[in-house]
Amino acid sequence: MKVCVVGLGYIGLPTAVILASHGCEVIGVDISYFVVDNLKQGKVVIEEPNLEFITKECVMKGMLRPKLEPEIADAFIIAVPTLFQGEDKSCDLTYVLNALESILPYLRKGNTVIIESTIAPLSTEESILPILEKQGFKIGINLYLAHCPERVLPGRILYELENNDRIIGGITRECAEHAAKVYRTFVRGKLILTNARTAELSKCMENTFRDVNIALSNELAKICNELHIDCMQVIRMVNRHPRVQMLTPGPGVGGHCLAIDPYFICSKAKDTSRLISLAREINTSMPEYVETQVRALLPVASKIAVFGLSYKGNIDDTRESPALEVVNRLREGYELMIYDPHVHGYKTTSMEEAVRGADMILVLSDHKEFATLDHKQLVEWMNHPVLFDTRNFIQPQLGSGLTVINFGNVFQYVKK
Repeated sequence: MKVCVVGLGYIGLPTAVILASHGCEVIGVDISYFVVDNLKQGKVVIEEPNLEFITKECVMKGMLRPKLEPEIADAFIIAVPTLFQGEDKSCDLTYVLNALESILPYLRKGNTVIIESTIAPLSTEESILPILEKQGFKIGINLYLAHCPERVLPGRILYELENNDRIIGGITRECAEHAAKVYRTFVRGKLILTNARTAELSKCMENTFRDVNIALSNELAKICNELHIDCMQVIRMVNRHPRVQMLTPGPGVGGHCLAIDPYFICSKAKDTSRLISLAREINTSMPEYVETQVRALLPVASKIAVFGLSYKGNIDDTRESPALEVVNRLREGYELMIYDPHVHGYKTTSMEEAVRGADMILVLSDHKEFATLDHKQLVEWMNHPVLFDTRNFIQPQLGSGLTVINFGNVFQYVKK
C-alpha cells in the first residue's frame, strides 16, 4: 500500500514513520523546506522517544520519502494543525482545506482520503465532502472519505499509535471499511467503525472531559487558597475514595488538544455547552492566578528563574503553553531568566545562569529533571532561597534551606 501523509508535525510524522516501518510505501509531505530537508537526512525537529532513530531507518531504506508536494497514492492522510478563530473560537479549517486542495490533482478512483486533524463536529460532511464531490467523485462508491482522529500522548506517541483503539468515522460504512484497511497495517488495538460526525465529536469530547476535570481541580486550588486550606491534602483525602480520582491543579492547560478542542464544541452548540465554556474560563484564568500569587510573594524588580516553558513535562511542545502567558505577564516588573532542558529558543539559558542571584525559582513545567535537583546547590546560587512549584510535584529536601511553595501552601507565604 502506498500512503501519502500530508503534514509532518507531532502527529503526521509519527504516523508516516509507523506506516513505513510496517511495510507501506510512504510519501511524507510538508510545506516547510526546513522540515523536509532535515527529514531527508533522517533528522527530526520535534522531541519524541525513538522517533528520530526509526525515521532515519525508514528514510535510508526508501520506505519514507519526504517531499514538498504530494504524489499519486492509494490512500491520503491529512494530519495538519487546526486552530480556533473569531470571538466564538470556532474551528479554523484553513490548513485542512489547503492540504485537501494540494492532493486533489493526485486523487484517483478507488482512493481513500482520511482526515486525522482534530475538527469540529460536522466538518467532514459540511466542508470536506462537497469539495471532493465537486471533483466528480462519488463518496462511498469510487472515493472513500473518513475522519480518523489521533488519540496519543506526547512522549508515548509511537507506542500508542500501535496499541490504542482507533475510531474510524466514515461518511458511509464503505468509507469506514476502506479507512480501516489503512490502519490494520499497524494498529494492534481495536478498530471502532462509526460515522464521521460521531468520530469528530468523540475526539473533541475526549479532550473536553479532561479539560473539565482539570478545571475542577484548578477551581479547588483557588477555593482552598481563599479558605486557607491545603488543596493538595484535600485532593489526597478525596482520592482515598474508591470511585474518585481528582487531578492535580496547575498553571493552566496547554497543548494542541485540551486548550483548543472544547471550543469546537462550544461554537457548534453555544447555548447548551455551559459547563464546557465555564471550564475553559477557569483553565484560561490560571496564568493570571499564578501571576497574582507571584506578585504577592515577591517584590517588583526581583529576579525570577523560570523553570519550564512546555505545556507539560518531558516534551518540547510549547503550543498553547500556559507557561508562555505566565512569562509574558511577569515581564513587567521582574527580571526573568528561563531554563528548560527540553525547549530550545525563547532565549533560554543554563540552569546555573538562571538561578544565580535569583529571588525565586518559578516551576511551570513538570520535567523529571526538576524533581531531582540538588536544593542545597540551588540555595548557594540564589539571592533568596524560594521555589514556587505550580505543578505541585517537587518535594522539599530536609535541611537544604530551600522554601518550597505550591498551590497547597501558598496562602501561608503571601503577604497579608
